[in-house]
Amino acid sequence: MTAWTADRIPDQTGRVAVVTGATSGLGLVTATELARHGAHVVLAVRRTAAGHEVARGIAGDVEVRELDLASLDSVRTFAAGLTADHPRVDLLVNNAGVVLLGPRRTSVDGLELQLATNMLGHFALTGLLLGALTAGRGARVVSLSSITHRTAHLDLDDLQDERDYRAARAYGRSKLATTVFGVELDRRLRAVGSPVVSVLAHPGLTRTNLTPRAWEHRARVGRLISSVGLLATQRVEQGALPQLHAATAPGVRGGQFFGPAGWGETRGRVAEARLGREAADPALGRRLWSAAEELTGVRYLGVGVDVSPPRTSPDRSVPRRSR
Repeated sequence: MTAWTADRIPDQTGRVAVVTGATSGLGLVTATELARHGAHVVLAVRRTAAGHEVARGIAGDVEVRELDLASLDSVRTFAAGLTADHPRVDLLVNNAGVVLLGPRRTSVDGLELQLATNMLGHFALTGLLLGALTAGRGARVVSLSSITHRTAHLDLDDLQDERDYRAARAYGRSKLATTVFGVELDRRLRAVGSPVVSVLAHPGLTRTNLTPRAWEHRARVGRLISSVGLLATQRVEQGALPQLHAATAPGVRGGQFFGPAGWGETRGRVAEARLGREAADPALGRRLWSAAEELTGVRYLGVGVDVSPPRTSPDRSVPRRSR
């Protein structure tokens, strides 16, 4: 089978795509390729100055909007502003993420920072944009997983790792939660007959700036560790292909999961990836969904929930966070 490359992305003209974490790494490559193939790309970024800087180097139709996934207020503000200007969204790539290998840190909402950024912020964002996605043409939501999800275990009694915190374990759990979310989102979209498709992807071991940042707290030793780690990784342009395939390839079905095909799914051409046992568990999916609703205050795709495009102003359709 011919290897899938970015040159095989179909024409995206007329499509509105939102890419979180688009200032560097996988997000920047994804946004650049989508814009190169004709999409109007919204760079959803925490630092807008950095967003405007990279936007100048992208050949295509892009705009920059502020989004801090670790702040639920920021997620709500972003979603309200976006849907006011773009009542139809065709693609949401939940790409942004953090790896923190130092002491436990929390978001402005008091949530463990890796879980807040990697999963809970994207859970809330997806729900708040669901009306616009439903109005889109062949809309897709891409959730970015990791090979670490297969060895992780979710403890829903300690979802935020408040007991016996271990940073690497918390990261794996956050990516497992992201994967469970993507799979459960597919189940719920199917159950209500939604036209929106939920798919997943992971980049294998890819050379991004997340690894060096993760080891910043270890100074010189950290720099040595991250440098050695980079030797085992593939180029970011290759690592972004699974999520670009998930986002654009014809014939992609809800619930499919894509990653590299070679050497334990760490590198190589795009192929279907292996889903971990916990990630495929419907009971865990239901429980995590309920926990995410409680933690974010954003509730959607429950029994009897209407996913049709909003008829009132986007501002009025934004769910309020429970206190």
